[in-house]
Amino acid sequence: MHDLLPVIAAGIVSGSAYALLALGIVIIFRSTDTVNFAIGDTATLGVFVSVTAMQAGVPVAVALLIAIAFAALFGVATERFLVRPLGAGHKSLFIALVVTIGLGLLIHASIGVIWGHRPITIPAIVPGTVNVAGVALTWNKVIATGIAIVAMVGVAWFFRFTTVGVAMRASAEDHFAARIVGIKPGRIAALAWALGCGLAAIAAFFLAMDTSANANLTISALFRAFAGVFLGGLTSMPGAAVGGFAIGILDNIAGRYLSANYRDTIVFAVIVAVLFIKPAGFLGAGRKERV
Repeated sequence: MHDLLPVIAAGIVSGSAYALLALGIVIIFRSTDTVNFAIGDTATLGVFVSVTAMQAGVPVAVALLIAIAFAALFGVATERFLVRPLGAGHKSLFIALVVTIGLGLLIHASIGVIWGHRPITIPAIVPGTVNVAGVALTWNKVIATGIAIVAMVGVAWFFRFTTVGVAMRASAEDHFAARIVGIKPGRIAALAWALGCGLAAIAAFFLAMDTSANANLTISALFRAFAGVFLGGLTSMPGAAVGGFAIGILDNIAGRYLSANYRDTIVFAVIVAVLFIKPAGFLGAGRKERV
């Protein structure tokens, strides 16, 4: 256990992508009661659009912004044309869930048709490595973690101190009362989908730089992000972020000290045990809220 600190540091770095994806999932869920299973594929599609831009000579940093903008706009279009027409009610929410699953499969297949199935390497924003707590980490991972933390702080500030953010919180607390005072739920939902998918695109872009751009880019990360969401609480944005980082740390500890082959099993066994104790997650509300 002498190397526990470096293992935790590496886990925090890995968990930044999970935390961003988890935060995006919760923001969308709290605004429209929809669990967007297509969020990972939407982010991956944004990455591939940015890859095309880079192949045309666009700098990597600008390509990151393109990926975020594309994923955000795609998220808005998904909410406006696929989810909103389904209306409200438990039946519609279930249909919306199925729709996002189908959309994700469609995006996944489309990426293979348009860009092929060969992994595409994305150049690092800053090449090289740095030593953090005794662990040699690529600058990409360090920058990704920094951006993830800044993004989470920015989201927290947005929801607490801006008029639009307060309106989104009000709509989350009481959808009908918010409508009475003039808050338009359609605009709130569109903004939430843009924000959620944009955050997911940041995570996907740095995952692609760390490995490569491919159609399966976010499958494993999304799996862990959902684990983080359920660990922290489906209705809690801070809980989602903390849950994502916790999954990254737990994943690394299980792989380092127990068995790399069973790290998924170990991680999810711990989560199941936690959910038996607190089904709503550590920071989640005990009841489902319509935001």
